[in-house]
Amino acid sequence: MNLPCKPDNELEERLAARLLDVLIRAGLILAMVLLCYRVFSPFLTLMVWALILAVTMYPLHQALARRIGGRQGLAATLLVIVGSVVIIAPTTLLMSSLGDSVHQLIGNVQDNTLTIPKPRPGVAEWPLVGKKIHAVWSQAHSDLPALVQSMQPKIGDLAKAALGFVASIGGGLLQFLGSFIIAGIVMAFGEAGHRGSRSIFERIVGRSRGGEFTRLSVATIRAVAQGVLGVAFIQAIIVGLCLLIAGVPWAGVLALIVLVLGIAQVPAVIVTLPAIGYIWSSGNYGNGEAIAYTVMLLVAGMADNVLKPLMLGRGVDAPMPVILIGALGGMAAAGILGMFVGATLLALGYQIFMGWVDSNPDGSAAPAESATPPAN
Repeated sequence: MNLPCKPDNELEERLAARLLDVLIRAGLILAMVLLCYRVFSPFLTLMVWALILAVTMYPLHQALARRIGGRQGLAATLLVIVGSVVIIAPTTLLMSSLGDSVHQLIGNVQDNTLTIPKPRPGVAEWPLVGKKIHAVWSQAHSDLPALVQSMQPKIGDLAKAALGFVASIGGGLLQFLGSFIIAGIVMAFGEAGHRGSRSIFERIVGRSRGGEFTRLSVATIRAVAQGVLGVAFIQAIIVGLCLLIAGVPWAGVLALIVLVLGIAQVPAVIVTLPAIGYIWSSGNYGNGEAIAYTVMLLVAGMADNVLKPLMLGRGVDAPMPVILIGALGGMAAAGILGMFVGATLLALGYQIFMGWVDSNPDGSAAPAESATPPAN
């Protein structure tokens, strides 16, 4: 005769108490993580940029440290000072010159002393937009104050957009300088940081692959940085040569601006389009020459779209398309910072996936089974 089982109340109470204890601990940990993220989130972009700069410049930092007797802190300080001067000086001069030019332009418009040259007859023959441009240009030549008055709302919106753009550039520059200073501190303690990052990867993917993932992350960040610098440098040379061939004034200065814009991942057409406008408005070129130089400058301004697939991902233990897709997708999602993060994450994800594929327990048995001849 089977007797009914009596419930073990003591076991149920212990299980309930243990489950409640686990839930309380998990809730406290989750709350702590959320609070830490909320406190740290205002500095997240700053710190990620600092890590990217530190990883990129660490070989240069080590080379400098070896020359001054292995003093890591002094080498990092010198790099930060020189880098800050290189960044601040040209940017300050450029922004000051731009501000003076805008102030002078506004003053000339208000005083009615700004003169617009008469458009050439060939402007009206431009395809699609030639007649409209010729009409506006002619009105600006004959009665500029009336044209400015009629376009006042559009000019106001354009001025607001320009001020917002300048403010964003200033904020980005300050953030970059802050990241640069923090990167110097990180480089001064580079060995400890390397050991810490390796320990984190070993905790996530195991001791056997921790070093591999650390090396892959560092190599990917450096490859993307070198690709960005290389593309910016090559495009600046191409645009500079095109400007010299076309005879545009200040070709060297404009090429330097293209280099800075390329490093910041800003399209070079910001420089090439005004140069094209100068070619068509100066009256020094025939229509054939103007068309040829326009095509040449447009191609040079978009050369980075061809160079990026060729330059990104070199020297990384991951296929170039993986690095390229990660960089471009990350840039589309989160700007230039996402370009580094996206490439690194996709490279790590690729290695994790391929490691899982290679660890197939049936992979080694299949060839052996196929090699065994069938029994007669």
